Amino acid sequence: MIKGFKNISNLVTLEGCLNKGGRRVKDKDLSIIENGSVIFDSNEILWVGKTGEIPGEYNNSSSLFHDLTGHTLTPEIVDSHTHLVFGGNRSGEYTQRLRGADYEEIANSGGGILSTVNSTLQASETELFETAVKRIERIASYGVGTIEIKSGYALTLDKELLITKVISDLKKYFNSRVNIFNTYMAAHAIPKEFSSGRAYLDAIVLPGLSEAKKQYSIDAADIFHERGYFSSEDTEYFFKKCIELGVPIKSHADEFNDNKGAILATRYNALSCDHLLKTSKDGIEALSKSDTVATILPGTGFFLGKEQSNARALWDGGARVALASDYNPGSCHCDNLLLIASIAAPSLKLSLSEVWCSLTLNASYALGLKNQGALVVGRLPRFSLFETPQLDEITYNWGRNLATSLKPYY
Repeated sequence: MIKGFKNISNLVTLEGCLNKGGRRVKDKDLSIIENGSVIFDSNEILWVGKTGEIPGEYNNSSSLFHDLTGHTLTPEIVDSHTHLVFGGNRSGEYTQRLRGADYEEIANSGGGILSTVNSTLQASETELFETAVKRIERIASYGVGTIEIKSGYALTLDKELLITKVISDLKKYFNSRVNIFNTYMAAHAIPKEFSSGRAYLDAIVLPGLSEAKKQYSIDAADIFHERGYFSSEDTEYFFKKCIELGVPIKSHADEFNDNKGAILATRYNALSCDHLLKTSKDGIEALSKSDTVATILPGTGFFLGKEQSNARALWDGGARVALASDYNPGSCHCDNLLLIASIAAPSLKLSLSEVWCSLTLNASYALGLKNQGALVVGRLPRFSLFETPQLDEITYNWGRNLATSLKPYY
């Protein structure tokens, strides 16, 4: 069935950003159409333009259109990095951090990822699913329509597969209303009973990866490439195994130290390389010359009280930069991606176009979703709608949710 929106006060197409491949974008590349219209069916966008220029074959049907006067329509916001399936919480660690303890100190004292692992192992499948549904509903209420979810809070073969199953079930439950991207990340930490990262990869991670691909059609696999977690040798070994299995790869890299993780990720054509707080000039150059998306997670820097990634150098160098929440129980317990982006923009010196390109088009690239992220003919009709006539208002109003549901129009 063909549908349409008309009289959209700000129709933000990002056509210019798309034409630049999401690199070195300027505000004019948002390609905003005032009093715009968009016509689409369930598979693709059929027409985009000014309301006064709607083609006659569409304009003759008054029942086709919904009036969006006073609204802003953007490409669908994508949160390309979350860890939202977990048990328990780590509020006590946040208080410890306010007293001066850092991430590594907390982990060494029994906190950190392994603390969440213990809570997650105690949670039932039903509990994990139901709490995740509530989290996704809340995230979707901010205008986010695609959410990547990683496993990684079990670190045992059976329970990692169970979390992967929960994510697969969430994908079915939300269907197309919220697009769920299932990332297998058993390589999130190394349980104490294993002598090395390689031993854990061979015993748990890789057998689980093979099984997850068969049973649940996972979308990607990820690894925490960091000192005290998985070494460069471990990470390269993991990447090669993923490629053999035909599983797209992602990595957490250069968060606490410059491990040359960005360079390694680009060498293996990773979908994205995330965090990048410590990435130096050579890593930025490697990302800028590749299609691997540089995903920055400013909420984590804010939450941990750490410095931020050099987003300005990444953008200026020509990298594709995405911005995601990293919503998780320990290092960024904030699920509101737009709030994070709004606060981050002045600190990271991001322009309006860079913010929106990083939340939509480039975040789609970070998940290998090459047919969304811009409102142009032929792309998927995935939108975010806001109850304001100007795009500027959305990030200007810190913490105020201007998103509104598209449900009444379908």
